[in-house]
Amino acid sequence: MVIIAINSKHQAMVNKATNWLNKYDIANDLRSLTSDTSELEYDDDCPRWRKHNRACEKAFDKYLEYYDELPKREQQNIDKNWKY
Repeated sequence: MVIIAINSKHQAMVNKATNWLNKYDIANDLRSLTSDTSELEYDDDCPRWRKHNRACEKAFDKYLEYYDELPKREQQNIDKNWKY
């Protein structure tokens, strides 16, 4: 999903933030799917779940890194236009 920045000079940073948010969504879906299909009692015991969990953490941390560098108006624009 492409979100158009309010101020065009912030477009590159908005793109980076939304790309990492998209990567987080994909990793989160995979983590949930792994959790649902795992036969283990605890998710932490499953190596695939841990792999997807690390990917979620990394992607969300990178998203926040770029998100925090944006002005408040651009942050609100992302929050308003992103499909959750």
